[in-house]
Amino acid sequence: MPAPIPADDLRAAVDPVRRWLAGEADRPPRAVVGAAVKTTARWLAQQVPGRSVEVRIPPHVAVQCVEGPRHTRGTPPNVIETDAATWLRLVTGALTWADAVAEGKVTASGNRADLSALLPLSPLRR
Repeated sequence: MPAPIPADDLRAAVDPVRRWLAGEADRPPRAVVGAAVKTTARWLAQQVPGRSVEVRIPPHVAVQCVEGPRHTRGTPPNVIETDAATWLRLVTGALTWADAVAEGKVTASGNRADLSALLPLSPLRR
């Protein structure tokens, strides 16, 4: 099991992309965006452990989280997928879950595939 991600490390991974997310700067290098995506997804999985929901942010990361029936083979019944920018806007509170789903920026299938109660991530709220 990986070491827990401290809240300060979470904020440090996201800070370099905030201006881009706000439309105030060009897209940072892929490695910077990838680090922010991976750190935030893994932080969510550490805060809400489980294997009933798979969160995919291709090509960066996929994590399983949320308590419930354990998924072991094939496509999980509860899948959430989005792009990096949308994910980062969700975890920072720049975009709501309801708006992202309504706008088609997030695909969510399954009765547990709703992260509205978990986002934005508490250390990233402003």
